[in-house]
Amino acid sequence: MTNPDRYFYSDSARERGFLVGADMRANAYRTGLLSIEDSLEELGALAETAGVEVIGGTFQRLNKPVSATFIGSGKVEELKTYRDELSIDVFIFDDELSPRQQRVLEKELNVKVIDRTALILDIFARHARTREGQLQVELAQLEYRLPRLTRMWTHLARQAGGRAGGATGGVGVRGPGETQLEVDRREINRRIAALKRELEKVRAHRARYRERRRQSQIPVVAIVGYTNAGKSTLLNRLMAIAGAADDTENPIYAADQLFATLDPTTRRIILPGGSEALFSDTVGFIQKLPTELVAAFRATLEEVTEAALLLHVVDITHPNAAEQVAAVEETLRQLDATDIPMVTVLNKIDAFDGELSQAENVLAAFDDSLPVSAKTGYGVPELLTRIETMLQSEMVTLTLHLPYSAGNLVSLLHEQAMIESESHDETGTQVTARVPQKLVRLFAPYRQK
Repeated sequence: MTNPDRYFYSDSARERGFLVGADMRANAYRTGLLSIEDSLEELGALAETAGVEVIGGTFQRLNKPVSATFIGSGKVEELKTYRDELSIDVFIFDDELSPRQQRVLEKELNVKVIDRTALILDIFARHARTREGQLQVELAQLEYRLPRLTRMWTHLARQAGGRAGGATGGVGVRGPGETQLEVDRREINRRIAALKRELEKVRAHRARYRERRRQSQIPVVAIVGYTNAGKSTLLNRLMAIAGAADDTENPIYAADQLFATLDPTTRRIILPGGSEALFSDTVGFIQKLPTELVAAFRATLEEVTEAALLLHVVDITHPNAAEQVAAVEETLRQLDATDIPMVTVLNKIDAFDGELSQAENVLAAFDDSLPVSAKTGYGVPELLTRIETMLQSEMVTLTLHLPYSAGNLVSLLHEQAMIESESHDETGTQVTARVPQKLVRLFAPYRQK
């Protein structure tokens, strides 16, 4: 926020929230890429997306987090003043709080306290539409809440019945005497296990779906980027200009808000030379992306890791565009997707009123990129040509003879290459395939002239 200590009054009936951040001086405790002011500004946008009315915000500069309350005791007293003067319903912290810190803060402040992770999980729960998305969000929420049960429900510390074996009765004697907390924890663990089983089925289904796509030899272009960079709008524009290759021409929902779309959407699009590609719109990334979400959305994010090409959409008008790019690149590193070819798309160039000279300093920071406007269509035809050129250049046709002992390489070809012909003899497998450039070196010993 420009002035993080500002606050104001409102008559809105929405839940009234107050933002709290900490600017850690020690690099070991820094968790985000943005300045504390910009990070709180982003947190405020997240809170508004979740339906909270942001009344104001503040931050404290610290060497490292305070173990009990994250912020100092003096800042806690200051928050009490804001609570009383502004009728605050919830304090929203910009970093993930430990279960102990949440418990202590709620006891001290006597109102609800949540952190950035809980806020993002709430937004995801609101926006998930498909069964898969709902399963993924529920899993992430339960894994986040499990260690916080004693904070969320104080009644859980009570006994469910008499403890037959005493407080330390041990194995075999705790049945009816276990605490309600233990009962709830067991139920949540059971639900987590069930969700993981369901999501493994989803993952297997997606793997079969990707295998059918590979057999059709249509390359996949995964659209990635910071949340609200314009990914869905760009995919709609690509469909409008290039034309969809099937009946799925309905526009994808797009809105000027964080995490407007969560569920992945794939469209088959005709490229300028007549070839086709599948464009997959993925969930937006954000700095301090909760690890629970990265893990829960593994099946969805595998669309990124197995793509032939990444389309990285950047909101070039955002003052923190460079930091947002770094956040996306960090998430791609977590997904082991940094070796996939990428086209960087500098979106929203129309905000410069068509005068690209106004954006020269900004554009110069991004090498080998294309300025476009998903809103007006500026630069999109050139983008489609670049995509087609890169897809063609990144595939190398190889004729191979693989011994049966190299069955793992045959499997790799079926997973990531486009098989043109395949036959077998007594010594091995004869294959002609279009192989991604990054894998060519693995097959060098088996190439045939």
